[in-house]
Amino acid sequence: MNLFSIGISHHTAAVDVRERMWLSTDETRQAVTLLKERFFDECMLVSTCNRTELYGVPRDASLHHADVIATLLDLKHVDGSVRPEHFSAWRDGAVLNHLYKVAAGVDSMVIGDIQILNQVKEAFQLARDAGALGPVMNRLMQASLHVGKRVRTETSICEGAVSVSYAAVELASKIFADLSRKSVLLIGAGETGELTLKHLVGKGIGSVRVANRTRARAEALVTELGGEVVDYEQMAEGLRVADIVITSVNSPTYVVGPDDVQKVMRRRGNNPLFIIDIGVPRNVDPAARRIENVFLYDIDALSAIVDRNVQKRMAEMPAVTHIVREEMVEFLRWHKSLQVAPTIQDFRTTLEAIRAEEVQKNINRFTPEDRELVEMLTKRIVNKILHQPLTTLKQGAENGTHGPDTVQRIKVLRELFGLTKSESHGD
Repeated sequence: MNLFSIGISHHTAAVDVRERMWLSTDETRQAVTLLKERFFDECMLVSTCNRTELYGVPRDASLHHADVIATLLDLKHVDGSVRPEHFSAWRDGAVLNHLYKVAAGVDSMVIGDIQILNQVKEAFQLARDAGALGPVMNRLMQASLHVGKRVRTETSICEGAVSVSYAAVELASKIFADLSRKSVLLIGAGETGELTLKHLVGKGIGSVRVANRTRARAEALVTELGGEVVDYEQMAEGLRVADIVITSVNSPTYVVGPDDVQKVMRRRGNNPLFIIDIGVPRNVDPAARRIENVFLYDIDALSAIVDRNVQKRMAEMPAVTHIVREEMVEFLRWHKSLQVAPTIQDFRTTLEAIRAEEVQKNINRFTPEDRELVEMLTKRIVNKILHQPLTTLKQGAENGTHGPDTVQRIKVLRELFGLTKSESHGD
């Protein structure tokens, strides 16, 4: 097999290095075209915030990864801040293993990443549109997507929140069966609070209110996500009408105290109030959780949920590894069939040409009645000669292993019978 891959990722480089190698859609298209012209029969590039990786079938099996890395560095016009040692390299079966794990979401910064499969699919599609894919990479695309889909349907590797913001939403979903009939108040429009609100909106939360010290920031957020702004000084009114409160304020002191909550609870008829405090330091006085029908969760509680979910995902790794290995065997079996099929056809065609030529030279020595018998007899001889070597080749291709035996047999057979001129496949 002749597969090649190099890449830079969160495993090998910090974000300030990775971002220098990030490729836009236009840059990816340009890079794929250039790399195919210089080095590859087929290739594709996937570029995300956490990785930029090349996969391909090199024109020359001895292609050195340093040459490809140098081309990518030149393409991005980076200085010495991105170095060859920031890249990893894989060959043949290791390429399959790595790409399948990427597609499965287990090589991501967050194990079970659900976005990467679509990113891989888009990368393959872009390469296809650029005319950079051929039979091997097309099959690799299908196999990679199949791995990702199997992992998502046959394991729980993608289930459970593994970020504080999404854990908050997961918790809210468990407490309130129908979020579409509930309202949320976000106090503090920082990054984590905004992300939590986006998750809630994605889950179909009924209504949104935002209170922030800087009103312009709150207005920008509700413009993007919908909802209305609550004056920061009028926060109590927002608490009165909310079912869910998310606090994410950078403050050295509590912004919501137990007295505030007690007054609000009386005004809201003691209806349950769900508060998620993701501020550090905490924004809500812990004493508020002693108030009836107030459910207060801080970042430690959410982190505990995240930790449990991470452990559950890690427990699924053996199942994912099993799927990856199964699919690797399947791809290798298919790839070996590519090596064997042309040789079988060439071998049969060559012997048939020899038989037909010799029969034609000597056919006039036989009576018309015997000529049909000569044809049948010589074809049987050729088939018997073909039987054992072709059976051995087929069995080698069908056993699913990736040793050198089958490739070596193909090479010897082609050399012995002069088939090398018609050989069009790599080994």
